[in-house]
Amino acid sequence: MQLWQPSPDRIKDSNLFRLVAALNQQKINLPLDNQAIYEWSIQDCNLFWSSVWDFTKIIGIKGNSVIKTGKTGASAVWFPESKLNFARNLMWREDHHPALVFWGEDKVRRVLTYAELQRAVCAVQQELRKIGLQPGDRVAAYLPNTPETVICMLATTSLGGVWASCSPDFGVDAVCDRFEQIEPKVFLYTDGYYHKSKWFDCLDKASSITARLISVEHSILVPYDPEKNQDKNVSSYHQILTEAKPDPVDFTELPFDHPLFIMFSSGTTGKPKCIVHRAGGVLLEHKKELVLHTDLKEDDVFFYQTTCSWMMWNWLVSGLSQGCTLVLYDGSPLLEEGKLLLRMAEQEKISIFGTNPRFLANLAQSKISPKEQFSLSALRSVLSTGSPLLAEQYDYVYQHIKSDLALASISGGTDIIGCFALGSPLLPVYRGELQSRSFGYEVDVFNNQGESIKAEKGELVCKNAFPTMPLGFWNDPDGVKFKQAYFSRFPNVWHHGDYVELTERDTLIFYGRSDAVLNPGGVRIGTAEIYRQVETLNEIEESVVVGQRWNDDVRIVLFVRLKDGIKLTSELEDKIRTQVRNNSSPFHVPKKILEIPDIPRTHSGKIVELAVRSAIHGETIENMQSLANPEALEHFKNRLELEQD
Repeated sequence: MQLWQPSPDRIKDSNLFRLVAALNQQKINLPLDNQAIYEWSIQDCNLFWSSVWDFTKIIGIKGNSVIKTGKTGASAVWFPESKLNFARNLMWREDHHPALVFWGEDKVRRVLTYAELQRAVCAVQQELRKIGLQPGDRVAAYLPNTPETVICMLATTSLGGVWASCSPDFGVDAVCDRFEQIEPKVFLYTDGYYHKSKWFDCLDKASSITARLISVEHSILVPYDPEKNQDKNVSSYHQILTEAKPDPVDFTELPFDHPLFIMFSSGTTGKPKCIVHRAGGVLLEHKKELVLHTDLKEDDVFFYQTTCSWMMWNWLVSGLSQGCTLVLYDGSPLLEEGKLLLRMAEQEKISIFGTNPRFLANLAQSKISPKEQFSLSALRSVLSTGSPLLAEQYDYVYQHIKSDLALASISGGTDIIGCFALGSPLLPVYRGELQSRSFGYEVDVFNNQGESIKAEKGELVCKNAFPTMPLGFWNDPDGVKFKQAYFSRFPNVWHHGDYVELTERDTLIFYGRSDAVLNPGGVRIGTAEIYRQVETLNEIEESVVVGQRWNDDVRIVLFVRLKDGIKLTSELEDKIRTQVRNNSSPFHVPKKILEIPDIPRTHSGKIVELAVRSAIHGETIENMQSLANPEALEHFKNRLELEQD
């Protein structure tokens, strides 16, 4: 069902419209049609990526070659003659336009202009140069989502340093599992952060982490309040700013493939993978996604609900390359039942608001209708990622937030620090569907035999090379682990691990992770198919569904967290089963429905279905430190109900 259609004026004002017009001036003869643009971007990938570089005004030497040594798989070399600096492309603006607006829950609001951003980055760069940071050296940050974290990242990458970050809600073991692997030279840490209006001190944890990171030569305290100078025995951000010379920022020009970020997998099945991303690939892809798919412009105010442990932080910060204003939020998104973020959107006149399905579900369950309580006239786009956006949440956005806006469910991952599917300013929004495959990415759906399928559920793959394909994993010199992770299922084809459907109108529907797919009686069922039904019921706060091995088969077990005052009665169980049966199929109906008080999540808020599945089978769950609330797993262990028919 179509929920929204962009107006002709809105289409004509889009960046994608302008790109097509510019290409047609070069006699490309490309129609203003999303699918035609997508197909052209695959068929003439050299011209497409070269055009993206030019149209998005990337600063650097492009060179004459786009792709070298093969056009598929990990063998491709991108822009082999190019030179650029990532930070320089985010810092071209030097005026008094707001660059960063920071909200620290309801405690703090600060604004930094682009001119102030330049001065702060210059100061930190001077300190990093003084302590001998060289291109390729790693800087590990244990910091909240504040302006200072952005500043430190830009200073690091301006010199060719490699940035890796964890948010301060991570425990000592979880941080060390990540940072010990990459042997950082510099460690940045905070004194604390706010969550649900409570202050959490981090100095003891930071001290323990520092003691374990034997590679670290310099530690720098970056307080939550940058005016503080709490520890005279270490370098502090406050000292760095006050002692700096008023020099311009110096940018080290580096190859396209120079490492920029090390991102970490969730680590729920072992130590986190350290995924190395190239500077040119991240810049080029983020520019494409933000400018062409998200339609980000210089006068936008752009927000994404994230922490520094999630790739959406990196994606958000790349918005500086458009010269727009970024809004950073650190704290609980559910403060005031989510109204704090809505008040922030109203006050800051946010035009592009990024969130996740859980936040929208909480608003709906609290019966909050933002359009009746807040003035959101500036809002023109809502983005959602982290898990599949349920069809009913599409309805909620258009009925209760705003009827005239682009709602884009986007999906990709830390592995590619970008998206395989996202929005398009040319297309309507259909209920429960992602609008477009990512330009330049030959995204397809395979069955188990590796054959392309349409209007059927299957495995998400990408059949061509793409610029944010990682350089590899840290400490995987032969690339064996990297190839095993992404290329072992289908030869020379990136297998992403999502269970999806490519519709007849070339939109995508996501059904969950492939490794969490349920298989009762040999029928493959995506977990999101069940969530879509269960979480429409007023009694359900949230749920998690897994498959339990039972009598040489698999049976579906649904765990539900109920709203306050609600009990799991036989009548409610019947209601749940009827809802699932009538709107899905008999195969989807859970055999067991059990009540739990909490559901385990990663630090980025994703439900860990695999850990729940291991818990009910009595299996060892590795790396519990990767979970934000590992104690929640206790509610799934040794359940007598799971030993019975």
